[in-house]
Amino acid sequence: MQIEKHKVDELNHQLSAKHTHQFEHIAADVNNVEGVLTKLGAFNVAIPSWALGTGGTRFGRFSGGGEPRSLEEKIEDVGVIHALNKSSSSISLHIPWDIPENATAMNVLAAQHGLHFDAVNSNTFQDQKDQKLSYKFGSLHHTDKAVRKQAIEHNIEVIKYGVQLNSKALSVWLSDGSNFPGQLNFRKAFQNTLESLQEIYEALPDDWKVWVEYKPYEPNFYSTTIGDWGQSYLLASKLGPKASTLVDLGHHLQGTNIEQIVSILLMENKLAGFHFNDSKYGDDDLTVGSINPYQLFLIFNELVEGMDARGMNHATDLGWMIDASHNVKDPVEDLLQSVQAIKIAYAQALIVDKAALVAAQNNNDVTLAQEILQQAYRTDVRPLVAEASLRNGGSLDPVSAYRRLSVREQLISERGLKTVATGL
Repeated sequence: MQIEKHKVDELNHQLSAKHTHQFEHIAADVNNVEGVLTKLGAFNVAIPSWALGTGGTRFGRFSGGGEPRSLEEKIEDVGVIHALNKSSSSISLHIPWDIPENATAMNVLAAQHGLHFDAVNSNTFQDQKDQKLSYKFGSLHHTDKAVRKQAIEHNIEVIKYGVQLNSKALSVWLSDGSNFPGQLNFRKAFQNTLESLQEIYEALPDDWKVWVEYKPYEPNFYSTTIGDWGQSYLLASKLGPKASTLVDLGHHLQGTNIEQIVSILLMENKLAGFHFNDSKYGDDDLTVGSINPYQLFLIFNELVEGMDARGMNHATDLGWMIDASHNVKDPVEDLLQSVQAIKIAYAQALIVDKAALVAAQNNNDVTLAQEILQQAYRTDVRPLVAEASLRNGGSLDPVSAYRRLSVREQLISERGLKTVATGL
């Protein structure tokens, strides 16, 4: 399905008076408000193809109605999201969950919805049907060279699919690790991983990048071969300039200072981008901003400062994507909420008084520095986000519009109540 623009406009008209009042109130206190709106309007967050169906836990999965049954329907669902928020103009495929059998047709369909394809993601953490060798004991780090070769060939195949879709990056996350002491030779596992990634790196087109993700635990609980940002950074540094570190917000131990990691990686020009989610305990993959929105703001504060220091384009020089598993929510609503939370944190970071903050830091004025950050964080920037969406032709309130337009009910009518999306 596609959302008709005039219906979004009608809903916006009903909210226009209230929005105008709220926007003018905050705009009066924001320096260079037009510059902020321009950056907000340009900022887009990719939607992963696997997030358009209801997720699950290790104990079960409770699918919702009207889930997309094919890649074509997943593209349509991202089109719905983008039509409402005008901030989700790309889709990131996970292969082999979503194989583009006809890349030309997929590119045409995506363009019809105002979309393009973002990074492609490989999968060597599951055994697929008719797969010759198992990844039970790892993939790129495996002790058996034949298994490593199979995993390498899969990643190269994913690159080839990505080329057909005009993607420009390969995202690699490995579940490789160990559950018990003595199970694995750490040094050899790391060396095998590096050698495997080097073969994949050599297969990259000249204008492509490879993003190396890390995770401290799960599904292996004693060790993970790429267990933290330092190990990912080491691999990316050894691979070369087309390799960098991908940060997933849930892939950290409790209390980790993610904003400091971001700052250092940006300084070293080795930050690939983000997989956005939120967590209470571990890799919970919850809706962005639902647990710790202040941390999200602090991360964006470092992102804005670091990107500005390097003269980077906020919208295009890093990869931005959601990576969440919404087990009890309507997936589209969850994704709309997540993108809104990201834009809010970004807007808050944009209005930080940078000059005053630098002066406070240089004077070691700890109290003032904290006050400057919290002043931006406590500002209700939702009218700025709404105005940016309105100017782009989107909805002032995407979640409300989704419900008032009865999108899920229409999807159930078209696809049925008992559909199950591919992926997690």
